[in-house]
Amino acid sequence: MAIESRNPATGEVLREYPEMDAAAVDAVLESCHAAFLSWRQRPIHERAALMARAADVLDSNREPYSRLMVEEMGKPIRQARAEVEKCAWCCRHYAEEGPGLLAPRDVATDAARSFVAYEPLGVVLAVMPWNFPFWQVFRFAAPNLVAGNAGVLKHASNVPRCALAIEQVFAEAGFPEDVFRTLLIGSGRVSAVLEDWRVRAVTVTGSTSAGRAIGSKAGELLKKAVLELGGSDPYLVLADADLDAAVASCVASRLVNGGQSCIAAKRFIVDRRVARPFEERMAARMARTRMGDPMAEDTELGPLARHDLRDDVHSQVVRSVESGARLLLGGAIAEGRGAFYPPTVLAGVAPGMPAADEEVFGPVAAILEAEDEEDAIRIANDSLFGLGAAVFTADVAKGERIAHTRLEAGSCFVNDFVRSDPRLPFGGIKESGYGRELGELGIHELVNVKTVYVAAATVAPGAPSTE
Repeated sequence: MAIESRNPATGEVLREYPEMDAAAVDAVLESCHAAFLSWRQRPIHERAALMARAADVLDSNREPYSRLMVEEMGKPIRQARAEVEKCAWCCRHYAEEGPGLLAPRDVATDAARSFVAYEPLGVVLAVMPWNFPFWQVFRFAAPNLVAGNAGVLKHASNVPRCALAIEQVFAEAGFPEDVFRTLLIGSGRVSAVLEDWRVRAVTVTGSTSAGRAIGSKAGELLKKAVLELGGSDPYLVLADADLDAAVASCVASRLVNGGQSCIAAKRFIVDRRVARPFEERMAARMARTRMGDPMAEDTELGPLARHDLRDDVHSQVVRSVESGARLLLGGAIAEGRGAFYPPTVLAGVAPGMPAADEEVFGPVAAILEAEDEEDAIRIANDSLFGLGAAVFTADVAKGERIAHTRLEAGSCFVNDFVRSDPRLPFGGIKESGYGRELGELGIHELVNVKTVYVAAATVAPGAPSTE
């Protein structure tokens, strides 16, 4: 089977790659495991220095990497540049902070010395999606390579050129050969790779269905897994919110990356007292979005990544309207060869509709009305997902209280849109997955948290244990 790179803006096939056979995959795993055995022995300051060089490689190649992302998955060029910059930031963050985060931590006990150490596990399999083809990989790779793990990337099959380019970033930065490798294989072969004894852990960013399959396999094999899965992020707009500021943040979040983001705003839960003006301003602002050639500097919305994904989004919109939602804007497939879908606004959305219950991975805003603050919180939490959430209110203390204690999500923002940050942990609850990436927790997720206990005095042979 060929792995195909296709431009979603034109439909043009850019390049085809043969899928690796079993022997080639075995060779990659063997070389990556061998590389890990020496990599783990390198002093951490050397590993960190190489990660800083990876940031330099990203910076010096920002334009070609950005254009590659645009060609392969369709994001607007300005957003692609921002993605490369964020990857470099992540590399520098762990280059600077990683040694301290991984330093042994003394714990006072009755021992002469007792401490917690953080040791690498081995080869980590990363199963990554197409929507942020560089960022999703670097937010896994930067902390894990600094920690001493090796990485094997199984990227989405529609972004093979990005996958190979990322492998080259680490090679150009001077990382030892085979510490980070790419597997060009289909998703049906992930299970066999995970079963290999040389793979010690797995991290997945993708759909809930993919997370279930890989997470269950990892559990069967007793291998650690981190799952960052789908989301249907609720944004609560309370009656006292600054509507213009709220709409600006809501539209920015809904349209980032063409709406193809797990943490994009998807459900806008608005107090009924301000619902109509919010709907009008949301539709007006979405209507001003410039959709077109993703290579153009002024384009704000490019195509979706594949035609089948565009068709899935349209089906969700049609079925929601058939169930009673009001179509305020968009809702029609754009003409032409590209996988374009226009900014779309649905009002009167209610539970039971696809726009309310499912993850809509495209530029579609679903507006739901709430009776009051308590009803808005209830609607927000009445979801299978729990990745991100936001609340907009003039009362910042109240917003912080709602974000802190009332909303069921891994990341909750007040008067701003949800986004990831290398300094903060990122991940979800419920069907949005488990485990954390980024921050201190991210670099500790896939390591052996080891207790080391040095007795204060020699224990006589055969002395009874207190355990």
